[in-house]
Amino acid sequence: MTGSSKDAGYIIEPSAPEKKAGPLRRLYDWTIHWAKTPYAAWALFVLAFAEASFFPIPPDVLLIAMALAAPSKSFRYAAICLAGSVLGGCLGYAIGLFFFDQVAEPILSFYGYLDRFHQLSVRFGQHGFLFIFIAALTPIPYKVFTITAGFCHADVPLRVLIAASVVGRGLRFFAVGALFMLFGRPIKRFIDRYFNLLTVTFVVLLVLGFLCVRLFAGDAGRQEPPAEGVTPAEAVLPSEGAR
Repeated sequence: MTGSSKDAGYIIEPSAPEKKAGPLRRLYDWTIHWAKTPYAAWALFVLAFAEASFFPIPPDVLLIAMALAAPSKSFRYAAICLAGSVLGGCLGYAIGLFFFDQVAEPILSFYGYLDRFHQLSVRFGQHGFLFIFIAALTPIPYKVFTITAGFCHADVPLRVLIAASVVGRGLRFFAVGALFMLFGRPIKRFIDRYFNLLTVTFVVLLVLGFLCVRLFAGDAGRQEPPAEGVTPAEAVLPSEGAR
């Protein structure tokens, strides 16, 4: 009986931290297992592709989990993540270009940017590459910018989106890959120890990214010229209800 009670106590002990961690920790643990399945690469590619055009969860979560499980494959995972993200950005561009009413508006409404979207798009003619690069590199919602680029296709050709995305997302994902390639096991111990703190930090950065988009849009609204003067970017903007 003593052995049974010890076993019971041992089983209960690890379950307590799981309850404290909640769904985020379970997501973290769940994503790690993909690195040990035949579908790991495909899962990473699909997540990166979807996040670049409509999905809210960034691919870094799965990339980090897979790199933790197999540090020697970190660069391969980074390349897969980059390919999926750039192609997904092209889908976001197509959504903004061809399916604005049907698809882009619901997506922008979901993220709370529809009201500021037209203001943000005014500045894409001059700063398209820079905006996409920053969104690709940072926690700013990249999908908002890929859709906006497609909407402003007259001023932001597809090649600009691809170039900015390759540079920004390449730096981001391969930096993660290099980190785990060089310091795989110590980084894993660090993340396991400070997971809650890192989660809060990531969420804060994500919120700051959303605030940056609002700041870009707010600046655009203040700099918007009178209705009589039409800039190249404004030439592609529809009137209310026109699209």
